[in-house]
Formats: sequence, C-alpha cells, structure tokens
Amino acid sequence: MLTDRIALRRRLDRVTGHLETPVAVIDLAAFDDNAERLGARAAGKPIRVASKSVRCRTLLTRVLSRPGWRGVMAYTLPEAIWLVRSGVTDDVLVAYPSVDRAALRELTADADLAAAVTLMVDHPSQLDLVDDVVSPEGRPAVRLCIDLDASWRPAGPLHVGVRRSPVHSAVQAGTLARTLTSRKGFRLVGLMCYEAHIAGVGDDPPGRALRGRAIRLMQSRAFPELRERRAAAVRAVREHADLEFVNGGGTGSVSATSGDPAVTEVTAGSGLYGPALFDSYRSWRPTPAAFFALSVVRRPAPRIATVLGGGWIASGTAETSRLPVPWLPEGLRFKSDEGAGEVQTPLLGAAAEQLRPGDRVWFRHAKAGELCEHVNELQLVDGETSTPALTYRGEGRAFLG
Repeated sequence: MLTDRIALRRRLDRVTGHLETPVAVIDLAAFDDNAERLGARAAGKPIRVASKSVRCRTLLTRVLSRPGWRGVMAYTLPEAIWLVRSGVTDDVLVAYPSVDRAALRELTADADLAAAVTLMVDHPSQLDLVDDVVSPEGRPAVRLCIDLDASWRPAGPLHVGVRRSPVHSAVQAGTLARTLTSRKGFRLVGLMCYEAHIAGVGDDPPGRALRGRAIRLMQSRAFPELRERRAAAVRAVREHADLEFVNGGGTGSVSATSGDPAVTEVTAGSGLYGPALFDSYRSWRPTPAAFFALSVVRRPAPRIATVLGGGWIASGTAETSRLPVPWLPEGLRFKSDEGAGEVQTPLLGAAAEQLRPGDRVWFRHAKAGELCEHVNELQLVDGETSTPALTYRGEGRAFLG
C-alpha cells in the first residue's frame, strides 16, 4: 500500500509538474473503477448521479455514458435547466424545493424543458409560488416529486437524522399526494426518501470505537423501520398517482437501499471521487480519486513543512473530520493549534523532514464536490497524461449564490 502511495505521488507530480499550485486532479482510473463498483452494488437498479458531488459537466457526461447510470439529481433548478440545455441529460430531479422565480419562468416557458425536470416538494405552499409565477393555464404541467423524510424517531421527541421534510408518515405522504394531484398544472411522478443518517454517516470513525458501535446500533434499528415506512408511503401515494420512480439512498447505502423492493432507483455521487469522509465506512470504501496539491513555501523548524493555503474546510459540523487530509507524502498531520490555514498551513511529521520549498503536498478533501468550489478546472489524469476540464466555478456557474 505504501509503495502504491509513493508511485501515485510520483505520477501526479510528473503529470502536473508544469502547472502552478493549487492544482486539483481526478484520477480517471479510480473514478471509473468507483463507478463500476457502485453499479455492481446497485444490483441492477439504475443509479442517478448526484451532481453536487461532481460539479463538472465532463465527468457527469462520462459517468452517464456507463451502463447502469441514468439521470441526474441536481441541487438547484437553475443548475437543472443548464444541464438539460447543455445536453448532459434529459432527466433531472431537483433534490431541494426551489423558489427561484426566474428559473421557474424559464422552466414553464419550454414544454421540452418542463418534461425533463422534476421539482421537489413537501408542502402545497410550494405549488402556490409556482402558480404565482405562471398560472396553470399558461404553462405545461410541472413534474413533482414528494420528499419523504427518512429520519428515525424511535420514541417521543427523539430524532435521529436530518430534519429534511415535514412529510414523515405514510398518512402524511398520502394526504400530500391527494392535494398535489388535485392541483391544475402539476403532475406527481416521483417520491424520494434520502436516509442521511445511514448513507451519510460513517459507521467506523477512526479512533472512536464507542461512537462507531453506537452508530452501527442506530443504523441496524433505523433501516428496518425506514423500509417498512417507505413501503407504506409508496402504497399511499400510488393510490393517487402512477409514480415513475421511487428514489433513495446515497453512496454510503447503495447496496442496502437497492435491496428495498419499494425503491426503483438509487442515488450516488461522492463515491465517484472517494473523499476522506468515506474512510470511516465499513461496508464499502471507494478508491481515492480526487486530490489537490499545495506547494511547500518554507521550513520553519525541523519536521515542519509549511504549504501555501490549505483552508479548504468541508461543510457540516465544525470538527476535525471536515478538514482536508494530507495524503502524499504519507505521514503528515496538521498542527493541533493551527489546523488548515487561510494563507498558510504548517504540516508536522517525519515526512516533512524530506520536503523543500517548491515540493508538493497532495491532499484529499473531506467531501466530494466541494473541492470544485475552490478551483476553476480539474486535471483529468489518465495514466501519464492530463486533460483540463472546467468545474462549475470555471464555467461561471454559482448555483448556490
């Protein structure tokens, strides 16, 4: 394993040596291998790629060309429209409700676009906003998907998981479905249920054995409850609409979620890049495919090397797991009282002794697509060659404002 890491470092240094840092790369061999392994874990059910974890049109197109991958889960309506208009896909599910009036006008002004994009809803008031933008008589039918909350509520006020949607029970899902199907100018076509407390929580956090056991116990109780409740919700919704799809899961639960008979498709995205947070999963760990390099600029003391920049912190709870991971050379760590810095980052360890100004340290981002918010392009590394590919940021697309 160490030999492989040394060889990878040398190859990345050779291939990108003509570029100034920071430089971000995707190892295409690892990316394709992860896509293949995710497809196998889905056991024949189609995988919808989560664009927020990729944020590069070239790579979205690449994975969608593979058998078993179909459609995109976008994170905003403007992004969904852009992906359809640019030819990446003709099947986009927007993962979150949209209140972007300009985007709603664009969607409802084009019948082909309206047929390609599905909006997420969890309350009738979200339909009111669409009607305020364009009346039902003046638009094609808007496709809708109900967001069923997947969180586990074992007793009383106890709540495990994200507070994503007010629709939690099968009764609530059926009631909302009846309301949606009674509204002119809308068509209910899907139901989504994302089990964040299962797919998005690693069950083997390094150095935290007790927490790992607690997470595994929680997940072993929560998933059976979810399967039963999701099946009931699907039955309740199908009393009012002929659903085209039932979506569930994420990279961390592709295998388990695809085994749920109520689910017709699963979602994955982070597993293509293999970010550091997935090192804490027991069931499956993707091959690291995404890296970024920073240059050593000084050596303030023995066994300390300082790189320029490095404060690329991932979203979520403010804790160590959200820091990037110094990966190559092996054996580097952050200084506990400085962490990843805005302008400079000191790195400690025996490996620092061999580094000199101008050398590179390769990092892995804690999460997947957020890496692309720091660079305008990714270097797609294929063996001993690299090709630049624009990120959303590089294309001037700021879909989160």
